[in-house]
Amino acid sequence: MGCSSSKSADDPQAAIRRKRLSVSTVQGGEAEAKSRGAEDRSDDDRQVLEDLDSQTVVDLAVFKGSCSFSGSNTDPGKASFSDKSVIQIGMDVDLASVGIQFTCRKGLKPESPNQDSWCVFRSDLFSIYAVFDGHGQKGHDVSQFVKEKLPKLILQDPRSRSSEIGMCLMDSFSKMQEIVEAAHRLQNLDGRLSGTTATLVFHDHKNSRLTTAHVADSTAALGKNEGGKWKGVALTTDHKPNLPGERARIEKNGGRVVFDGYANHRVYARGERYPGLNMSRCIGDILGHHTCGISAVPEIGTFDLDDGNDKILLLCSDGVWEFITPQQALDVVIRNSDGGKALHCAKAADSLAKEAWDCWIKQEVHVVDDITVGLVWLPAIPQS
Repeated sequence: MGCSSSKSADDPQAAIRRKRLSVSTVQGGEAEAKSRGAEDRSDDDRQVLEDLDSQTVVDLAVFKGSCSFSGSNTDPGKASFSDKSVIQIGMDVDLASVGIQFTCRKGLKPESPNQDSWCVFRSDLFSIYAVFDGHGQKGHDVSQFVKEKLPKLILQDPRSRSSEIGMCLMDSFSKMQEIVEAAHRLQNLDGRLSGTTATLVFHDHKNSRLTTAHVADSTAALGKNEGGKWKGVALTTDHKPNLPGERARIEKNGGRVVFDGYANHRVYARGERYPGLNMSRCIGDILGHHTCGISAVPEIGTFDLDDGNDKILLLCSDGVWEFITPQQALDVVIRNSDGGKALHCAKAADSLAKEAWDCWIKQEVHVVDDITVGLVWLPAIPQS
């Protein structure tokens, strides 16, 4: 399978000379002070974080005995293409045996650890699948932090167990941005010029429905089997600064959108050289939110599954989608899963990660982004 250039900017030559960087290396100057809250907020901030940390994700679930939470864990010092370690709490579940596989591979970036993160929450009623792609010098800290906290915000909201899941997800993303800023004020992490994408899929088992919530460019895609022919369809649209609606919001809020002459349109504060983001929405990046209209408000989508045709959910970071289309990704999965069988999902996910790596080497030679592949074989999920 050939490597595509599905995410080229307006420049037709971008595919052959791009080096994908989500954020520039320029540091914020005097504007750094704008990201700091008043000192008298520290007690409130500390209490909010302590409340979140007092319970695990499983503690917040309705049926504690039949749910589990799995996710990646930051482990610096690993070699390129090595997989991130995994933590699990709650019921002991071999995800691959139930048709779920996530693999999170470190890119060719010796200067930083793997900045991608992922998590899966499973229960009889619903499941949550999410991918986070960090950027900036401390992007791995932000993606890890959001991976741990965002599922808790969702589960502690009663609307997560109702038809109002869309509003629950929207409010949870916005609250997550507030919590990142609180953690920054307490110096628990540095979120000035570092942040993360967030793409989350809420799978309602009973009603066979997917609800997506996302900011930035970690795309979710659905694999459909229509009469024996497989079709890959993107479920989310990347939030890029040059999109008319995104550009209008940024410019209204003091930002500007500039083509970098290479491959990306980037966001800058007016008259400044930061933050240099090639996305218009994300979590973190406090200076970008405060000075140039970056937003953490997610786009929500709802998809009723056709249990006869809708078979595979793909949830991947930009390390996959940079050179591979949803259709090409699905072709790799099917080719390495015996026609699309749950028991082969581990092999299929690993094969897609390797395909993405090879595409980066072919196109960029010395640059490979971190690569996360999330694969869910939908018929294997219990319909309790």
